[in-house]
Amino acid sequence: MGIRKLTGRLRRGVRNTVRKKPSGGSRRAGELVIITGMSGSGKASVLKAFEDLGYYCVDNLPVGLIPRFAELVGQSSEIERTALVVDVREGTQLEALPAIVKSVKRLLPTRMIFLEAEESILLRRFSETRRPHPLGAHAPVKSSLADLVIDTSRFNVHELRSYITERFQKYESDKNIMVSCVSFGFKHGVPEDADLLFDVRFLPNPHFVPEFRPLTGRHPKVAKYIRSFPQTREFIERISELLVYLLPHYIREGKSYLTISFGCTGGQHRSVMISEEVSRRLRKAGYRVKVVHRDSPK
Repeated sequence: MGIRKLTGRLRRGVRNTVRKKPSGGSRRAGELVIITGMSGSGKASVLKAFEDLGYYCVDNLPVGLIPRFAELVGQSSEIERTALVVDVREGTQLEALPAIVKSVKRLLPTRMIFLEAEESILLRRFSETRRPHPLGAHAPVKSSLADLVIDTSRFNVHELRSYITERFQKYESDKNIMVSCVSFGFKHGVPEDADLLFDVRFLPNPHFVPEFRPLTGRHPKVAKYIRSFPQTREFIERISELLVYLLPHYIREGKSYLTISFGCTGGQHRSVMISEEVSRRLRKAGYRVKVVHRDSPK
C-alpha cells in the first residue's frame, strides 16, 4: 500500500477521534504486530493470515515511519488492530529497528514476530540462495526483543497460516501449539528435528508376518495385529497420558510446536500405527496435530 494513501487514511481516523467522543469511556489502545525474520521464511504468508483476521496490514513500511504509524494507530478510531512487515530491502535502516520497537511498545501494545527457517528449507523454497535477514544472527533480537519466534521449516503455507490464525484470534486458547507425530525407521536415520523420540522396536514386528509385510501400519489388519499385544495398548495409554501432561508446560514456556518421533526398524508398521493412534488421542484432547510418515511407502 502506498505511503500517501496509508497516511491519509490514518489521518482521517485521527480527525474522527477528535470529532467523535467515545460513548463508553476511553477507547482501548490499538494493537500493532511487527513481522520480520529471515528472507524466505514466510513473511508474506503470515501477513496474509493477519489480513484474513481483520488486521489492517502494511507490507514493507519504512522503518523510520514505524513510530509515526504507531502514534496514528493509537489515536485512530477506525484502525484498531494492525500488522506490518519489515523486510530485508530496508538494508542498513534495520539497525535502528530494535530501538524503534522498544519505543513503540510505550505507545501501544506491540508484539514482534521473528520468522526463521533451516537453511536447507530455504534452499528448497527458492531457486537461488537468499542471504539471511540482517537481524537473523543478532541473538538479542530473538531472545529479548521478539515476542514470538517461529521456525517455519516445519510448516507448509497452509499450516503456517492456520497457526497464526489460531494464535492471534481474539479469544485466547490454552492449547496454542502445533504437534507433529512423526514415524520413522532407525535404519534410515533418526529425525534431526525431533523434540521427543520414542523407540517402539520392543513391540512385535508385523514384518515377519508374510501377509502384513507389503502393508503399512495404517492398514486395519496390521493396526489390529499390533494393538492385540498388551504392551502396545499400555504403551499407547502411558505415552498419551504423558504427552497430555507435558504439553501445557511446553505451552507456558512459549513453545509453539512440538515434534514427537516414533521409530521402529523400517518405519513402515509399528511406528506408523503408534503415530496414528497417539495423534488421534491428542486431537481428542483438543490439540492441533499433524502426522508425518517419513519412511512409510505411499
